[in-house]
Amino acid sequence: MRIDLASAPGHQERPNEDWVSAAIPASGGGVLVVLDGVTPPGGDDGCVHGVPWFATRLGGRLTELSGSRRDMPLDQVLAESVRVTADAHRDTCDLSHVRTPQATVVVVRWDARYVEHLVLSDSVLLLEAPGGAVTAVLDDRLDRIPREVLSSVAATDALRNAEGGFFTAAADPAVAARAVTGRTPRGQVRAVAALTDGASRWTDTFREGDWADCLAVLRKEGAQGLIDRVRAVECDAARPSARYKRHDDASAAYAEL
Repeated sequence: MRIDLASAPGHQERPNEDWVSAAIPASGGGVLVVLDGVTPPGGDDGCVHGVPWFATRLGGRLTELSGSRRDMPLDQVLAESVRVTADAHRDTCDLSHVRTPQATVVVVRWDARYVEHLVLSDSVLLLEAPGGAVTAVLDDRLDRIPREVLSSVAATDALRNAEGGFFTAAADPAVAARAVTGRTPRGQVRAVAALTDGASRWTDTFREGDWADCLAVLRKEGAQGLIDRVRAVECDAARPSARYKRHDDASAAYAEL
């Protein structure tokens, strides 16, 4: 088994709001967890702790439960992790705030029989078959919303964790039911990758290659190699910025099973 992780902040003067982790449980198999913390406009989110604190708490709990509770489906793992994280700051913060700290989520877990996955919001999971075909598992609800709508803070807030809008892991455990989940027989998967949108933009925004090309970069150059490629494209002044950000926190996790 080979596992490779990398994460880089979008700006050196700001904290990285992503979380990326891997676990190899004593019981066998493995786990990858990747979160992309959502930066609130103007820093207003009703929380005294902030997004990095939230992503660390949620990511740590997701990693622990995914690895230790094989009997718990990933949507239940997410629901429990959100509940525990919310309880950790319920007495000090306004969890009803529409921008209470939140994050996108990718969890992939495998054992000798199955590869299980969960995707919530606009981070990306890639599954590679033994023959080389690559499947992207996406939660595309945010992509269905016109960019002109997302350019409005008020309009975006009205769609955040709301019916007809998009969903992220915040303070309500019920959001776990909105995640894209599934499982694939272990023999049908030889490699997996999880990417925040700061890393996946190499394919879905800048069109430097398709998802199979993206996985090939990860295999050959590693997670940091993909992020370096993204940064090189972002520094090209002729390229438009992606979703209003020239640079974003970028994280990638890759595992050959």
